[in-house]
Amino acid sequence: MSQLDIRPLEGVGAEITGVDIAAGLSNAQFDAIHEAFSEHGLIFFRDQSISEQDHIDLARRFGEIDINKFFAAHPDYPEIALVAKDVDQKDNIGGGWHTDHSYDAEPAMGSILVARELPDSGGDTMFASMYRAYDGLSDGLKKTLEGLNAVHSAAHIFGTGPTTYATATDAGDHESKGDGRINNADVADMMADVIHPMVVTHPLSGKKALYVNPAFTLRIEGWTQEESHPLLQYLYAQCARPEYTHRFQWNPGSIAFWDNRATWHWALNDYQGQRRVMHRITIEGCALA
Repeated sequence: MSQLDIRPLEGVGAEITGVDIAAGLSNAQFDAIHEAFSEHGLIFFRDQSISEQDHIDLARRFGEIDINKFFAAHPDYPEIALVAKDVDQKDNIGGGWHTDHSYDAEPAMGSILVARELPDSGGDTMFASMYRAYDGLSDGLKKTLEGLNAVHSAAHIFGTGPTTYATATDAGDHESKGDGRINNADVADMMADVIHPMVVTHPLSGKKALYVNPAFTLRIEGWTQEESHPLLQYLYAQCARPEYTHRFQWNPGSIAFWDNRATWHWALNDYQGQRRVMHRITIEGCALA
């Protein structure tokens, strides 16, 4: 058996080599991978050849699977969400800085994304470290953020409003047939907004991380949107500083596993006229404090 190697990357994340996921992970390998995931909040694998069932089995070793309410599901494996864009489609899914499921009362722990069909060029994913973003704040701003919470929502992204996926992009289900890449806009409309701390103590690593994002965070609790805007925009700029980010170039056999409580990500939409299909499994998390 080859030696498992963990190599930290610039900005955020670590790449793990010397493991064949399809062959099954030993307890020692799993423990080392889990520790790397906890420490870095983002891990990558290269040159893997895993089936859909391997993907599901890997996710289940980390926790219960959280089936997404809005993404189209794999026709044979409902645990797997399809993150796809075809040659005749303009809009991609995840095209902006965000963290998944912050609109849930117990946000998802993380997601395991497997490359299935890739464009000849483009389609990279950007990641950013919320650990490093927090650490880079001044002591005064850290103190200001203590005890502040933020309001998160799904409705303005996945609901029926005029600028959502459902109505403003070709990823949405415009004819209410349930066959869009993004569906169930009425479910998003009915979901209550949720409150999370703006700084969380990570449940795995114990480190502090910023927990706001441009997609799903509406405002600071108890503040108006106008009052919230300057501080949130400053924090968003802090989170996206180049030295806190990593651009991951996908290849056949690539897998990314990110922690939603410790990172942001952004799927770049720079491969018009080409097909890109990814399989995503999301793992349940816990309430944040």
